[in-house]
Amino acid sequence: MSGGKLLFSTIEVTKQAFYRSSTALSFAIVNLKPIVPGHVLVIPARPVARLADLRADELGCLMQSVQKVGNIVEKAYGAHGLTVACQDGPAAGQSVPHVHFHVIPRKLKGDAFSGEANDQIYPALEKNEGELSKELRAQGEGAGEAIKMDNEAREARSMEVMEKEAGWLAEFFRE
Repeated sequence: MSGGKLLFSTIEVTKQAFYRSSTALSFAIVNLKPIVPGHVLVIPARPVARLADLRADELGCLMQSVQKVGNIVEKAYGAHGLTVACQDGPAAGQSVPHVHFHVIPRKLKGDAFSGEANDQIYPALEKNEGELSKELRAQGEGAGEAIKMDNEAREARSMEVMEKEAGWLAEFFRE
C-alpha cells in the first residue's frame, strides 16, 4: 500500500492498514484485538478527537470509507450484516482521542454475539475501546516495543498476523 506514514492518535499503524481512500483522507486498519474475526477500524487521516472536528470533505470521505470497507469485510468474512459504531467523546465511551469507526462483521449464527447474545457486542466494544487506551499509554512508555495488554479472552495479535490479514483484505480492493 503506497503513501505516507499512518497514525491512529500517536500509534503508527501503517503496516496494519489495508485500505486508503483515493483522496487519502481516510484509511482502514485491522484490529490488534478483534472482538470477532474481521473487526476493523476506519479512521480519518487527520487525527481529530470528535466527529464535529472533521471538515465536511473529511466526514464525507470517512463515511464513504465506512461503507466501502463494510461491504468488503462483510463479503470477506461471510457475514450477514455489520455492527458499525463510533463512540464520539469520552462521555460516549471514546478512550482514544482520534475519531474512528468500528466495523464488525456479524453472522446470524456462529459468532460469539449471534442470537440471544446479539446486544452483548456493545459491552464488548466498550471494553475494546478501553484496551485501545491502554495501547496508547503503552506506546508512549515504550515506543517501538510490542504492546502487551491483559485480557484473558483475547490475546494481542502479532504484527506478522496483522500484516498478513491486512494484505489479504487489501486484495479485495484490487478486484
